[in-house]
Amino acid sequence: MTQGYRYAPPLAMYGALIALLGLVLFVLTSVLALPMRLVGLDSHALLQPVVWAAGAPVVGGIVLILIDVAFLSRLRRGDSGLMDDPILDPRITVALTAYNDEESIGDSVLDFLGHPLVTRVLVVDNNSSDRTRAVAESAGASVVTEVRQGYGYCAFRALTEGSRHEDTEIVALCEGDMTFRSADLDKLVAYIAHGDVVNGTRIVEQLRSPQTQLTTFMYWGNFAGAKLLELKNLGRGTISDLGTTYKLCRSDYLRMNLSRFNPRVNLEFNAHFLDVVLRGNDRLIEAPITFYPRVGESKGGNVSNARAAKVGLRMLAGMVLGWSILTIGKND
Repeated sequence: MTQGYRYAPPLAMYGALIALLGLVLFVLTSVLALPMRLVGLDSHALLQPVVWAAGAPVVGGIVLILIDVAFLSRLRRGDSGLMDDPILDPRITVALTAYNDEESIGDSVLDFLGHPLVTRVLVVDNNSSDRTRAVAESAGASVVTEVRQGYGYCAFRALTEGSRHEDTEIVALCEGDMTFRSADLDKLVAYIAHGDVVNGTRIVEQLRSPQTQLTTFMYWGNFAGAKLLELKNLGRGTISDLGTTYKLCRSDYLRMNLSRFNPRVNLEFNAHFLDVVLRGNDRLIEAPITFYPRVGESKGGNVSNARAAKVGLRMLAGMVLGWSILTIGKND
């Protein structure tokens, strides 16, 4: 945790949500004005109070954001300065999450094993019903099975297993579906001296294949959610991609902090992970990565825009109300 850190309420996040509520109310009244006039109703007299009411949350939200920017963000930032702690031997243990990834897991394992910095590849199989385990082992990976179903359990197990290896100082968390490649390890490692976690971001258009399952709706939803998380933790880090599953973590950081993360958070785990890192004022850095088309069928939040919207709303609930709200009724 950064020295000099003090807690400050996330007024910028609340302000943004309040202002957005006012803008939505204003737009709805504007849309209603035309049909009301067409049927002979006095839209001005009926809607003017609503327009005035919409202005109050917009102004109030902007005030909250300005207060946060001017005063509270300084408290969150702390006073320890830049982190510059290079890893002299940046050997990597790669931990891949997998669920029914028979079509892709072999190529993914071989790709990462071929990188000169990679010591080993672990595959965490989340109860696959196909030949994921056999294909991964044939390609040279060590495979463990996570019997608790869900991405949160699988990712948490991957981070746990990866950090146990003391001959490597870095754990790379990724999926075994070929959407991410080993070549981007060089980009992520370039920033590890300045962070505990280096998170990949898919926000750069020139690095994103047009054939991926990340639709325009999902792309902008991820960006908007990331900026809301940044506002929640204003002063602690810059975030542009809320849902990316490719990241580097210092092994010693994971060993000391894994207990802070909740594996019962499912498809929203990556957003939860970033929020916990930022709230602890640990060092989180973003680096642009290349995003390729998926090999095989998606089982996560990118199945459809409808499912992505549901996951996004759950992320919003976790950010605003606390991540434990997503685990109500879940039993390990």
